Amino acid sequence: MILQSSPVASVDEDKAAIAAAVERVVRSGWYVLGPEVEAFERAFADYIGTAHAVGVGNGTDAVSLALEAVGVGPGHRVALPAHTAVATAAAVMSIGAEPVWVDIDPATCVITAETLAAALDAAPGPVKAAVAVHLYGGVADPVAIGALCRARGLKFVEDCAQAHGARWNGRRVGSFGDAAAFSFYPTKNLGALGDGGIVATSDARAAERVRLLRQYGWRERYVSDEVGRNSRLDPIQAAILGVFLPRLDARNAQRRAIAAIYDAALAGIPGLALPCTAPEAEPVFHQYVIQTAARDGLAAFLRDNGIGTAIHYPVPVHRQPAYARFPAALPHTEAAARRILSLPIYPQLPPEAAKRVAERVRAYLCRTV
Repeated sequence: MILQSSPVASVDEDKAAIAAAVERVVRSGWYVLGPEVEAFERAFADYIGTAHAVGVGNGTDAVSLALEAVGVGPGHRVALPAHTAVATAAAVMSIGAEPVWVDIDPATCVITAETLAAALDAAPGPVKAAVAVHLYGGVADPVAIGALCRARGLKFVEDCAQAHGARWNGRRVGSFGDAAAFSFYPTKNLGALGDGGIVATSDARAAERVRLLRQYGWRERYVSDEVGRNSRLDPIQAAILGVFLPRLDARNAQRRAIAAIYDAALAGIPGLALPCTAPEAEPVFHQYVIQTAARDGLAAFLRDNGIGTAIHYPVPVHRQPAYARFPAALPHTEAAARRILSLPIYPQLPPEAAKRVAERVRAYLCRTV
């Protein structure tokens, strides 16, 4: 069986280093926040290129805390794609804000400055902030989107849950917005062995607000200056992430090498669209997502041939029952949901396996077109 993703493979490669990191935390006696979390926060901020990074409990909290840190709260509107993990929208709703849906570019599957401007013009009222999701390890143009946000008076938050290490013109995503959110869910390019997240920012006030809100609104222990929550990055997970972070760029390069195999082997198939990125972008291929009208039949064929696939994501958020009261016309989003299919990709996937996947995709599509 060729798995669609395999976080266990990285764990197998790093068993000794992980065991040593966990043992170090256990022996320290410091099990909530503390020096391991602070060390990883510094290392991650340096890696991304921001002045600050604040560890939190998970990626969803990272999005909501990033928004709160830049002034978003109850009654505000936030522009975001409906073609994303539902966690992005759940984070917006969790702080009492409302979504304003933005359609995607049909080739790259991310929002653009143009689709954002159209959504802002059609919004029922003022919009406080925009969230650009760097989906699948690709990059939503943070320069153009950031410029539009500044021109319109919006705060700009990057959702980088699937794009650890991706770059735009050589600069890492997560360093462009007023704040950025990352997830360390185990399947991410940089994944922990449990939940975890972080907010990156170069705004000292925003960073301090995340630190405040992640622990009950405390500046002084046991005294809440405002209502906060409990959302702290676990020090054991921070120590494990500290093992994985120095390996991230090499593993992203392995993902790009697998994507290059797919690109070459799948080129020229009628009706098949391969992942598309702007020339300024250096993607990290959290997913390798193809598009075809024959998606469902192809997925079944690959399953019968021992190849795992997935659909990221089958139902756009604005079409899900919990969000039905926020309707929108998003033709490119809805078309993508009918066509997308994620092929296996992870750093340890053997090149021969990737070639076999591509051969099976070609075999099916070329006999059905």
